[in-house]
Amino acid sequence: MIYSSEVNNMCTVTQGAHHGCAPIPEEGKWVYSKEVSDISGYTHGIGWCAPQQGCCKLSLNVKEGIIEEALIETVGCSGMTHSAAMAAEALVGRTVLEALNTDLVCDAINTAMRELFLQIAYGRSQSAFSEGGLVVGAGLEDLGKGLRSMVGTSYATKLKGPRYLELTEGYITRNALDENNEIIGYEYVNLGRVMDMVKDGMDANEAIKKATGTYGRFADAVKYIDPRKE
Repeated sequence: MIYSSEVNNMCTVTQGAHHGCAPIPEEGKWVYSKEVSDISGYTHGIGWCAPQQGCCKLSLNVKEGIIEEALIETVGCSGMTHSAAMAAEALVGRTVLEALNTDLVCDAINTAMRELFLQIAYGRSQSAFSEGGLVVGAGLEDLGKGLRSMVGTSYATKLKGPRYLELTEGYITRNALDENNEIIGYEYVNLGRVMDMVKDGMDANEAIKKATGTYGRFADAVKYIDPRKE
């Protein structure tokens, strides 16, 4: 340790009271977090790239400082998507501090890691008050049946109005319109279910029929449109 001459010439003054760090909630208990290994929790971080052309939702399940599970979901350019694939390889098995200082290539994923770290370091994780935390595999539960990200894609113009293209239930095939041409429901195909049934040997056309459903007052419509063509 090197000290400046100004510090060396100072007289010594004894430090007063020091109460230590405040405890933070982690997996149903209060923890005095002093080392990386003291951090546990499951939580999410949202990040965006410098030109703000894309974003990332990063979910990590941390146990005693080690990342045991990672879920990376991105919306944006193809480079971001491929960076997410690399992040899945690079993150698990590392400490959260290592992950914070790992170049995940995409700005959005790096920013998501930073935002997530702030949450777990301050005891703001999703599992802060869940005794024992969440099991490794909780990230897959976030995806639901079919293991696909829940994506909302809608489009609209002032001239022609809105189109629902994809929502939580899946790929939207038809928008249902009432007598005022307002959307009152939609028909969708759950692509995750389709692929599961096809992999089990079902004919693709039959699988699509079984995975097709409707939402809202679809049956009451006076007109149906293909949102991608009409």
